[in-house]
Amino acid sequence: MWHFSASAIAPYSTNFLLVPIPECPGPVCPPPGKAIKIVVLGASGVGKTALVVRFLTKRFIGDYEANTGSLYSRQFTLDGEEISLQVQDTPYVALEENSEVIICQEQVNRSIYWADGFVCVYSITDHASYRIIRPLYQHIRKIHPNANIPLLLLGNKGDLLRARQVSSDEGEQLAGELGGSYSEVSARENFDSVNDAFQQLCQLVGRVGGGGSGPNVGPSANANAGACSSVCVEKRRGLHLARPKSPNMQDLKRRLKQALSSKSRSATAPAPANNI
Repeated sequence: MWHFSASAIAPYSTNFLLVPIPECPGPVCPPPGKAIKIVVLGASGVGKTALVVRFLTKRFIGDYEANTGSLYSRQFTLDGEEISLQVQDTPYVALEENSEVIICQEQVNRSIYWADGFVCVYSITDHASYRIIRPLYQHIRKIHPNANIPLLLLGNKGDLLRARQVSSDEGEQLAGELGGSYSEVSARENFDSVNDAFQQLCQLVGRVGGGGSGPNVGPSANANAGACSSVCVEKRRGLHLARPKSPNMQDLKRRLKQALSSKSRSATAPAPANNI
């Protein structure tokens, strides 16, 4: 059984907005509780953020600031257990010119290292975004060489069939090759298919033993945590990358309030008199 709290899907709720990535404060262990950590990866313009927001809020918002790479968090019940779901959106990845080598920001590497489950997204209208998936999976494998990798391959923009460049058969074939599941979805038009795909990945992460302790622990936490657990200790000895920048909620609210206030004053201000 899968159940989100009412606040997570309330109409017109602003709770889906970007949240800062917290750090584990020194040797203090996170609160008890299971966390499922998922990272969403893919090329620019494939709809990564739209898919995350659609999944968490049931809504589609078509206009986002590109490649912000922010952490989203929700509490839900999975098979009778309270879970903290953390979904890390990421900046885009690309291929080096005339090669199969992935180019990405350090935040992407840190997020891959942090995650338990992986969503690789391409657009069915952009074959170049599809071509990135195989090298991207190989890049994940370099960071997790010995791990069982729960993988979901999403072909997004399924509503744009007339512009299709990647067939469903190609998506299914690639997912089979990489050992993952495949879904063709439309973040714009179909919540159910997006929701079902993410649910399937979360359940797979749970079955293979993924999920750590403590809610809302972002990709930087393992590098800063003390001896919280053997998992924290192991990861702290591994990859060390710069902490990704994340937005400050108070600053976002302040800027939004200023913008709305400025528009209101402009609308109500009297027209200047003409001096002749």
